[in-house]
Amino acid sequence: MPITRSRRAMLLAAGVMLPLPVLTGCSSEDDGPPPRAAWDIASAPRSGTAGTGTLRWALDAAPSTLNAFQRTADTGTQRIAGAVLPSLYTLDARGRPQRNGDYLASADVTSTDPRQVVVFKLNPKAVWSDGRPIGAEDFQAQWKALRGTDEKYGTARNAGYDRIAKVEPGDKEHEVKVTFAKPYTDWRSLFTPLYPKSVMGNPAVFTAAASKGLAVGAGPFMVHRVTDSEVTLVRNPRWWGDRARLSRMVFQAVPAEKRAEALIAGRLDLAEVDRTTARRIQATAPDKQAAGAKRGSSAPGKAGAPEASSGGREAAEATGTGAARSEGASTGATSTGTESNGAAFSGAASSGAAREEAGAHGAATGDTDKNRSRTRALSRFTLRKALDPGYTQLALNGTKGPLADERVRRAVARAIDRKALAKLVLKPMGLPSEPLGNHLLMAGQPGYKDHSGALGDPDTNAAQSLLADAGWRAGDTGRQKALDGKTDDRGSRQSAPTATESASGAPPAAGDAGRSGRLRETAVVRKKGRPLVLRFVLPDERTGARLGTVGERIARMLEKIGVRTEITKVSGESYFRDHIATGDYDLALYSWPASAYPATDARPIYAKPQPAADGSLVVEQNYTRVGTDQIDQLFDQALSELDGGASRSLVSRADARIWAAAGSIPLYQRPQLVAMRKGLVNAGAFGFATPRYQDIGFRR
Repeated sequence: MPITRSRRAMLLAAGVMLPLPVLTGCSSEDDGPPPRAAWDIASAPRSGTAGTGTLRWALDAAPSTLNAFQRTADTGTQRIAGAVLPSLYTLDARGRPQRNGDYLASADVTSTDPRQVVVFKLNPKAVWSDGRPIGAEDFQAQWKALRGTDEKYGTARNAGYDRIAKVEPGDKEHEVKVTFAKPYTDWRSLFTPLYPKSVMGNPAVFTAAASKGLAVGAGPFMVHRVTDSEVTLVRNPRWWGDRARLSRMVFQAVPAEKRAEALIAGRLDLAEVDRTTARRIQATAPDKQAAGAKRGSSAPGKAGAPEASSGGREAAEATGTGAARSEGASTGATSTGTESNGAAFSGAASSGAAREEAGAHGAATGDTDKNRSRTRALSRFTLRKALDPGYTQLALNGTKGPLADERVRRAVARAIDRKALAKLVLKPMGLPSEPLGNHLLMAGQPGYKDHSGALGDPDTNAAQSLLADAGWRAGDTGRQKALDGKTDDRGSRQSAPTATESASGAPPAAGDAGRSGRLRETAVVRKKGRPLVLRFVLPDERTGARLGTVGERIARMLEKIGVRTEITKVSGESYFRDHIATGDYDLALYSWPASAYPATDARPIYAKPQPAADGSLVVEQNYTRVGTDQIDQLFDQALSELDGGASRSLVSRADARIWAAAGSIPLYQRPQLVAMRKGLVNAGAFGFATPRYQDIGFRR
């Protein structure tokens, strides 16, 4: 199922990440294996699993709703919905939609003139858990709830549903006929997840809290119990497909900072983890696994090959729990754990650095029984790693100040060495460290092309020329009082040490450099006597350690062209709400998830802001406030183009223009690091791929 339908932005560890949902059709250019590190799954045949047991799967927080279309839906909502509700289309490792035969026998565009008509032929075995067949009435109720005409539903998303003219039974049994008022290329994104009419036909049920549960479902699992800290799923006795290999799954709320202790205590089986915990797990691995980690993940059949490990029962007993569990594990798709709690980067290769780090820790603390016990506990897990279907960007606020000038934004962009930043973040974990060259598609997705050439490669001279053209020059005036002291003509603070040297001559602690203020070799550029100072807002160390490291590196890059940055670190709770959403920043780092339906899901992110009647600016999700009419037109054309190749071409042209506007600079795909109990199979770092929940299990 798509990553999410919610149009709500969420603060993640790597910044703000908007959950989104895929590209239609597949041409010959789409064929071939997924790119290296697209996913990392411990694959195994269903027959090799025990056929019972409980999986404990970590979520960042207990979901507040089980309705994926509510504004408060989060990653946990999406994960649970994928296990208990129909997904007409799922995603493969390359982010391509695949018809789900458990629910859908076929789906075809049967007419385009005068209107687009899609006929869904349902699997005749598909029934809700109350025994009622899945049918046209469920599709009708979902369309009416999500089309945006009834405020009582308060839906977070109506994209696509607002283009439908009518939904009705088809000409044959088990068929649903959907007629569109406007052509819609991303029609495969609709009706996933599909809710029963008992939910969608009643606004009170639609908006109900998660504590109310979900009385009716149609997946391999069904909701059994919901508490303040966990959601328990059990097998659906009316499920017609392959029988689930687990007897239950428990989605457990475990904050990112508590994941390591929960793993050590044996309370979790599957959890996305931060970089520090990932290294600790790697340090416990045999030499062969450590060498593999150093090489990095690869396509299925390599990193995704079956693991040579003991069974789930044996691993469970080693921690004092039975293989048949009563509690669940953690998600590999949530993002907070990875981004918000990553340690400062050493730049060393992952495996060797992990062992050196572990050795240094042992020397400092003593090789105590407690340390050995913790190491033994972590040795019962393997690390699965992939490139997350989401990316971190440098956002440039184009609303006001120097960055309102496109030439200054382009200068900043050309000062950034994206390859160095990608290497800084990804290479230590053995992941491919190429920078991302596209805003709308991840490497390996159909239609992906690197359009960063629209801005040009990093070039200090070119960046300085752009600044000069905009009136910012190195020798513009004499002295100017800075925010907290005097600067000389070269921009160096007279009364403060450089950011690479504290007052005592020692390197500063992480986060101590409030502003770059260390221009020794390059003069600060000025315009009419005013130095070019950009306010760089980052989440604090508690929620954004990795971003702090990346931000400091970016600040040093900008110094080389004479641009000073003032770094402001704010709490995670305030980062998005009070700064990104309101435009209270010049530079910021935050993330967006990728989508298989970029024509639908990316448009609000890059739409040109429009003035409202009250004089305010309607930005949708375009928090950089940078957009053009041409970009909007290309998205609109792509959305209405029913030929998949032509639609991708329009999306590609839109991305090139987004690069040229220089409001958002993609840096790298985020790392997805997942701790998985040895013996657990058909799970891991899923990347783009939709989990097949009924196949997850423990080895016999």
